[in-house]
Amino acid sequence: MDRNENLAARPPIVVVLGHVDHGKTTLLDKIRNTHIQDKEAGGITQKIGASQITTKDSKKITFIDTPGHAAFSNMRSRGAEVADIAILVVAADDGVKPQTAEALDYIKKAKIPFIVAFTKTDMPSASPEKATSQLEKLGVVFEGKGGDIPHVKVSGKTGEGIKDLLETITLVAEVNGIKGDVNAPLEAVVIETSTGKGGPLASIVVRNGNLKVGDNLFNNGLVGKVKGLIGFEGKSVRNVGPGDAAQILGFSVLPIVGTKIEIKESPDVGRSQKVNKKEIRESFEGEIRILLKADTAGSLEAITASLPSKVVVIDSGVGEIGESDVLMAKSSKAEILAFNIKTRSSVMKLADTEDVKIETFDIIYKLLERLDEIIKGQDEDVSGKAQIIAIFPYNNKKVAGCKILEGVINKTDKLILKSENKNVGQVKIVSMKKQKLEISSAKSQEEFGAIIEPQLDFKVGDMLLSLRK
Repeated sequence: MDRNENLAARPPIVVVLGHVDHGKTTLLDKIRNTHIQDKEAGGITQKIGASQITTKDSKKITFIDTPGHAAFSNMRSRGAEVADIAILVVAADDGVKPQTAEALDYIKKAKIPFIVAFTKTDMPSASPEKATSQLEKLGVVFEGKGGDIPHVKVSGKTGEGIKDLLETITLVAEVNGIKGDVNAPLEAVVIETSTGKGGPLASIVVRNGNLKVGDNLFNNGLVGKVKGLIGFEGKSVRNVGPGDAAQILGFSVLPIVGTKIEIKESPDVGRSQKVNKKEIRESFEGEIRILLKADTAGSLEAITASLPSKVVVIDSGVGEIGESDVLMAKSSKAEILAFNIKTRSSVMKLADTEDVKIETFDIIYKLLERLDEIIKGQDEDVSGKAQIIAIFPYNNKKVAGCKILEGVINKTDKLILKSENKNVGQVKIVSMKKQKLEISSAKSQEEFGAIIEPQLDFKVGDMLLSLRK
């Protein structure tokens, strides 16, 4: 940042990672219950996906509650630096496990400082020294041994060491100069999504800048406006600043976990053109998103290792498909592929309602062949791209006012209508006019009016793509 005079210390954003049974949840619950007075508010924070506590020294710390390894990896892979500090939880009675090493790898790749918290130190079989030695073999160099990695012994049950842990977090934040500027451009990241009575809700953490009710939002192709903000205490707030967490009400569809939220001056057409160009580029040049489920870890590993480079796995797991998988696939615009598992009728019904496709396979190469088919289906050559910038009625029909963003569109071309990164259907132009004159084609940056058949439902911001094999 150039304006250093505007920088001020802000609450550090902390993520807790480690093996599934090493006490992450117990530790977080103990911290929350000790430092959040209102127990009801503490319950609400779990829905938001983050909680903020105030230490006895009046220092604030924001914890990301439910990132999980998959979500944290997704955030990192999208270039969204979410956490400032990580806590690597290691059970003193169990030592380093595969997920511990995996979590350490995530932390190193994210290039953030971390603290090792040894849990379950009160167990008879506890051996912090053995766990320390195992971590050192993975390249962790602790304080006092020539390195700068602090470690703390804690108990999520008794609360022992919690004060030391919080003091260490505060110290690491100060040493690393974790600061924010409330006047800077907004830097916020989606950490959780859900659907409430008022519509889609996006839980965010703010790294920099300020977000307030009424702001116009931009997120990875989605446009919205902040209708409401819910703070970590579960109460409505007018604005949130650096280091804060909140839920946003204002998007028409759920944004993707791990993506960034930005503020735009106004939802104008120019902005929409840039948004949709990005959507088209992602759709035709890059991501084919899937959510992958398999019967065993071995099957999952074999499939994942064989996936084409164009395929992005937004989440994966062992076991049956659940309702949460369907909702995640919908919010991520992904298809669910399942191997050797059955799907409950209630889940299939939800998938049908939410327009999420589920395909099941019992042979791995059949699943991979299906992915090849999907890739080939997206490899059609796009010869022209036009954005709908206005809509007006004419003789009981809708005329699409369009602007060519790239290439050429001919009246005789086969066209695909695309809305919010999804294909609506194939259409043809029955009338194509420029300044009241019928034309046969339009090229880059030209504007024209078109009547399309069939008269599919379209809106401003949708795209018309001219395709040729």
